[in-house]
Amino acid sequence: MARPVTLFTGQWADLPSEVMCQKTAEFGYDGIELACWGDHFEVQRALNEENYCAEKHEQLERHNLQCLAISAHLVGQAVLDNIERHDAILPDYIWGDGDPAAVNERAIQEMKDTARAAQKFGVDVVNGFTGSSIWHLIYSFPPNPPHMIDAGFDLLAERWNPILDVFGECGIKFALEVHPTEIAFDIYTAQRALEALDNREEFGFNFDPSHLIWQGIDPVEFIRAFPDRIYHVHVKDAITTLNGRTGINCSHLNFGDHRRGWDFRSPGRGGVNFEEIIRALNDIGYDGPLSIEWEDSGMDREFGATEACRFTKQLDFDPSNRAFDSAFEEANE
Repeated sequence: MARPVTLFTGQWADLPSEVMCQKTAEFGYDGIELACWGDHFEVQRALNEENYCAEKHEQLERHNLQCLAISAHLVGQAVLDNIERHDAILPDYIWGDGDPAAVNERAIQEMKDTARAAQKFGVDVVNGFTGSSIWHLIYSFPPNPPHMIDAGFDLLAERWNPILDVFGECGIKFALEVHPTEIAFDIYTAQRALEALDNREEFGFNFDPSHLIWQGIDPVEFIRAFPDRIYHVHVKDAITTLNGRTGINCSHLNFGDHRRGWDFRSPGRGGVNFEEIIRALNDIGYDGPLSIEWEDSGMDREFGATEACRFTKQLDFDPSNRAFDSAFEEANE
């Protein structure tokens, strides 16, 4: 099956698109997952400039790269969130004057436009975040009345169904990266999100094991829970370092601080069992890209991205097309 191994550019948006494509090819990747920030993939330019998508494809072809998905995590986050600190992640034309309701509305429109831009560009998956109006209620004290949680999922339906209508019109899938701070951050909230959206086909998941393992969730169980909703896969690792002093809530310490109870690692250097993930992906027939989202505060990113590409290509394997003991049956026929 030889799934394409791609590199997500979200953590590389400080580099110009041309430089990023050059490096991605040099690192050994088959393709690139373009972030919709920096100059990597600009939604409004894709829609409004006649030659933008063609020039972007020419750029990819010069470096022998394919692009099978684009990603709109940052703007997607502002669709459901209670807006306050988002000026750090949003472009000026979405942030505007920072009025929360207006930011939400502009983010909704941009996500609709992202589906249209993806269609024009010729990819069929947009990865991203939804945000969440109820993430701050993660711990139930003071007690959370059920109607407050219900309201968060109702808001998901209210704001995302019109977005997903456009995705459906364009033939594009939206793949939520199940993640803390999103409306779906584990198996049960992912199931509830699907139910809130009436299980519509346009909405599925960008599977990323690094956000599950430190919560104590077996990533393989997520794949088995949603075999028909894994629309894209991120290869990212994480590790827990609970030594009696550290905590899983990380004490308001930022990524890379050795006092945290968990942190991200370069693929193969954390606690994720990628062997079992590949087997589970084979079981569900996933043949899309394995896209490396490289995050490791303790390692040079160019070294890490190169090593991660080799690791993932060596890791991937085709499912068997016959039982290992079928020769015995054939011998007895």
